[in-house]
Amino acid sequence: MFQVVSENFFVPLASPNKIIYWECLTKLFTVMNHQLSFGVERDILVEELQYYFEQEQAASMVEEGFDGKNSRDKANWMLRRLEYYGWIEIETDKSYIQRASFKDYAVKIMKTLLEIKEGKRIEYQGYIYTIYSLVRSNTDNPGIVLLSILENTDMLITGLKNLNSGIKHYIDELTKYKTPAEIMDVLFNDYIENIVDKAYHRLLTSDNVSKFRPEIVERLENKSRSRTYVEKAGRELAGIREITEEQAQELVYQYIREIIDAFQNMDDILAEINQKNTQYQKAAINRAKFYLIGGEDVGGQLKEILSEVNEKINGEGMELGGIYRIAFLDELIRIYSSGVLDEKSLYVPIEGKKEFKPMELINDLPDEKVRQKKLKKMMEKMEQVLNPPKINLYVQKCLQGRNWMMASQLPLETTEDFVRMIYIRLYGQRKNMEYVVEAQKDITVNGYQFRDYVIRKKQFQNV
Repeated sequence: MFQVVSENFFVPLASPNKIIYWECLTKLFTVMNHQLSFGVERDILVEELQYYFEQEQAASMVEEGFDGKNSRDKANWMLRRLEYYGWIEIETDKSYIQRASFKDYAVKIMKTLLEIKEGKRIEYQGYIYTIYSLVRSNTDNPGIVLLSILENTDMLITGLKNLNSGIKHYIDELTKYKTPAEIMDVLFNDYIENIVDKAYHRLLTSDNVSKFRPEIVERLENKSRSRTYVEKAGRELAGIREITEEQAQELVYQYIREIIDAFQNMDDILAEINQKNTQYQKAAINRAKFYLIGGEDVGGQLKEILSEVNEKINGEGMELGGIYRIAFLDELIRIYSSGVLDEKSLYVPIEGKKEFKPMELINDLPDEKVRQKKLKKMMEKMEQVLNPPKINLYVQKCLQGRNWMMASQLPLETTEDFVRMIYIRLYGQRKNMEYVVEAQKDITVNGYQFRDYVIRKKQFQNV
């Protein structure tokens, strides 16, 4: 790698001055990106950096020999440093005009870093449509088309794996949030927007792979059985890869098999994504309910104890073993040793077998009143369990024949009402629900702060 990329290439972005280096790189890249090439006259770049260093909000630079320079000298100094680190190169043309341009590898890295900074998300639909269109096309360049299909399939699989890892990241990060407000904020304003709305929901609907996969696989298998196609694609790949036609034909079979395997094994990734999405939502809801619901019973008291312990450990930055150094725990549990033996401490010999005398079994009928009371209590408990069918009925009841309503119009007097509102928002992403949701602005209702959303019947979602 370092035969292509300079050994100190990453030094600017790892130094104490990384912010000012990054801001200068983005400004230079923006200027060069609007030109016909990534080469721009050096004086133009100097003026751009000079203007940057003259701004009051420009980051301060901690570098020997940098302080005391005027803005133009700082701009020239920055260009020389970026050239030294291998980000740009400066050449003099036939007119003796110096032109600066980004190295080819630096352009790729800058594009990637800017996408990370802007939070750019993969559009699965674009890759799927591209693969689908290329597979169905009749072309005189089957080798190039096959390489394009392979590249788009690789980017699609990479995107799905990133989505899978992204959900795992949110699950791992969930333990950082200590209050119901923080948990609901990261669930609705971060996870729902960045994972569910932008990627996961479309993956289950408009970008669903299952709509295109059967035809893609069938057409690829037909191509692999076509001797004419394999020979023509092989001749083209042989010229591109600089190998023999026999080796190129083997590559054609290999690439087609890799693409088919990728589409056939995609269900495993999608199933894991779906499982992790459900796991994350349940974890978030259960953690929020843990903080919201308290009481004087044993469960409520244990919750208060554990919450206090967790707050103490996080507040003082303790390791998990530090729980034994928390003073107030000594008042909760007393463990002591006794030096006095009593009759219960002594060994009791095993008694011999005694004669077994069977007792009469009395067939008592259960008390019907007690039975009905327990049955009623069990049914009431089951009625409180929320699931998609119950949420569907609740939404239809609240809509009262309307085509849409705002979540802020739902009943919101108790914690149970707020929990129902949360489940309506979560289940609104599922395709088997009779309604859809659209996020709006943050509001506060009866002391509950949340992001309002529109609840709309599915048959009216495009109206």
